[in-house]
Amino acid sequence: MPATRDAHGWFPAAAAVSAAGWGANQFTPLSMVYRAQRHWAAVPVASMFTTYLLGFLPALLLGGPAANRWGRRRVVRPALVLSAAASLLLATAALLQPLVYVSRLLTGVAAGLVLSAGTTWLQELSAASGSPDAGGRRATYATGGGFAAGALIAGVLTEWLPLPLLLPCLVHALLALALVHATRGLPETAVPRAVTVPEPGPARRRRCPFMHPRFIGVVLPAGPAVFAASTVAYVVLPPLVANRTLGYAPVFSGAVTALTLAVGIGVQPLAARLDHARSARATLVAMLTVIGGLLVSALAVHWNSAGLVLTAAVLLGAGYGLTLSSGLREIRRLAPPGTRASAVSLYHGVTYSGFLTPLLLAVTARSAPYPALLAGLAAIGLLCLMITAWHSRRHLP
Repeated sequence: MPATRDAHGWFPAAAAVSAAGWGANQFTPLSMVYRAQRHWAAVPVASMFTTYLLGFLPALLLGGPAANRWGRRRVVRPALVLSAAASLLLATAALLQPLVYVSRLLTGVAAGLVLSAGTTWLQELSAASGSPDAGGRRATYATGGGFAAGALIAGVLTEWLPLPLLLPCLVHALLALALVHATRGLPETAVPRAVTVPEPGPARRRRCPFMHPRFIGVVLPAGPAVFAASTVAYVVLPPLVANRTLGYAPVFSGAVTALTLAVGIGVQPLAARLDHARSARATLVAMLTVIGGLLVSALAVHWNSAGLVLTAAVLLGAGYGLTLSSGLREIRRLAPPGTRASAVSLYHGVTYSGFLTPLLLAVTARSAPYPALLAGLAAIGLLCLMITAWHSRRHLP
């Protein structure tokens, strides 16, 4: 029995990571209810979605150092309490828009802390249980699965059970609090680290992957496409075909979200096969996929087709997964071993800039139709693709 318990000691940490993703993405189907029942405009709802980023990015960057200093458990468990509190606040915020902004901000802080400290904890617990190679895979599945499940389950609860703006939030809050209890006995895996003397300025710049020409020419042009692709799929498209999904708009939104993220997880093996250390082949394929998804998205909105939205979700989900994976592989080749953790966190900061896409589209939709805006995004993607192709075999690490 102890051996079995040790072998599965990583599971509560994985569940904690999933719960953080769940809390972050339950807002997506709820936003359909806000727009349909409360008649909230597109720009405020997109702003609420983007407010999450203001809490998420600082917490993502600070969560790792905080977990190194105070321990994984002391960061993850309070963050789960904060995630539950944010959901409870969201449950009471349906009639008062400012509270939704506060809830989204707190949700972002909680998710950033759990995803930075919790994924490290999960990988270290996996190594301690005798599966060191499984830690990264479990972290990927726990993160993506939480984001997908949160939207899908919230969509189902919102669609077919009473109290649509209350019940999904209560379910998540109870789950987060239950995991606070479940993780109390997990071992602490953080170890004290020796203080290192910073390198001189020029040497430090040479070792920083973000100063490398390959980062500027290959990774940076593709980085924002990671979450621009996914958020276009599940934030922008479902409301635009809401008149074709009357009676099941929230669950359709949740299903599109789950489909996008599930495809993003499913293409990870393909991303590994496409990767090549002597070229940017994987990144080029990823960007082509995103461009194709944006063009299908423009057609879906132009023809008001829910079926094409699902097709676009598959393409954009594949582009999201391929772009993220290829960028991470480039960063790991560019960054020295001692700086990889911080480099990966900063790279995630670059990718999360794509979360601004729904807000930018909502604002500019006042002067141009969505099909034209989506086609314009595809044109920008094509320009970035050309830049990446030019640098594909240059400045190899």
